[in-house]
Amino acid sequence: MGLIVQKFGGTSVGSVEKIRNAASRTAEEWKNGNQVVVVVSAMGKTTDHLVDMANEISEAPSKREMDMLLTTGEQITIALYAMALAQNGIEAISFTGWQAGVKTEAIHGNARIIDIETDRISKELSAGKVVIVAGFQGVTADGDITTLGRGGSDTTAVALAAALKADKCDIYTDVTGVFTTDPRIVKSARKLLNVSYDEMLELANLGAGVLHPRAVEFAKNYGLRLEVRSSMEKESGTIIEEENEMEQNLIVRGVAFEDQITRVSVLGVSTSLKGLSTIFSTLAQNHINVDIIVQSRTEAGAANISFSIKSTNLPETLDVLESNKESLNYQSIESETGLAKVSIVGSGMVSNPGVAAKMFEVLEENGIQVKMVSTSEIKVSTVVPEKQMVNAVESLHEAFELFSGTVKTN
Repeated sequence: MGLIVQKFGGTSVGSVEKIRNAASRTAEEWKNGNQVVVVVSAMGKTTDHLVDMANEISEAPSKREMDMLLTTGEQITIALYAMALAQNGIEAISFTGWQAGVKTEAIHGNARIIDIETDRISKELSAGKVVIVAGFQGVTADGDITTLGRGGSDTTAVALAAALKADKCDIYTDVTGVFTTDPRIVKSARKLLNVSYDEMLELANLGAGVLHPRAVEFAKNYGLRLEVRSSMEKESGTIIEEENEMEQNLIVRGVAFEDQITRVSVLGVSTSLKGLSTIFSTLAQNHINVDIIVQSRTEAGAANISFSIKSTNLPETLDVLESNKESLNYQSIESETGLAKVSIVGSGMVSNPGVAAKMFEVLEENGIQVKMVSTSEIKVSTVVPEKQMVNAVESLHEAFELFSGTVKTN
């Protein structure tokens, strides 16, 4: 008998019929003699609907009250899921995040899990029950309800699997696995059989929505084998694990992209290390995530600092920078919206020079303007005009021959 954690996303439990279908997957594992913990998201567009209602009432709703509101979505799913299992003759019990012992830091809207007390879950599993846990949520030491950010149900599932020392963790979604890029955008995209933790972490951070980055971090830290698979099709998915039996002929493994990117430029900054660090430490203290960073010198000896953020964070970013202008000691701020980030990822890039050059050649040949660049050992990211994002993704996917599994760099 093994212990299995299953996670079903919002599209996989988007209706009563889909909940029944997901519950049948759980029933199969339970009938095979396994203990099963199921983590679920809110049904379909429930979270979006709750956000819309909040915005109708307030232009700037309290983050604490937003957490109180949004966590109700998953509570609906866990109760219905437990009822569906009961109809299959399987005893199940549903837990909210805090009932399941998920402890988080005291940050509303984007909290991190700091501990999981598994006693209650383990007790119910020992009694032969399937345990259904609401993803995306937890509780602080003071008893306040928190959420883990969008996609946080993935993190809940992997963290629970690690805490419970599960034998495996299956992430069920509306696609059959991890693809070379989004198959809804590029029809020739193909499913990868294996992806390393590091590659998946880069893909997730760069916009691939199939897995939350924090979930991949947990899996990597605990050596937990993940499988991303379809909730509708009964076929093998994509295995995420340490790099071993990978498709070694693939230098570039995938093309990731993310829209609604804004470039913020802070002009006339002191070139001292303290001056530069203060800008980013101030943003970090206000929980604003900064991505690509570019620095340039001015003729007057000052520095211009440009960085990319999600466009939804622009108002708060400008407010933080402007309210701290005196301590940050800069001259002015500029911002450019309507941008997107397009990236190539692959562990084979480490030992294959020329990949970045090929990427820039392809973008230039297709008339795509590159506004910012960021690189690491296994990825190259570019910021391009949002209207050219799809063209960039399609061109790179074709140029690196990801549809065929063979990559050429020259």
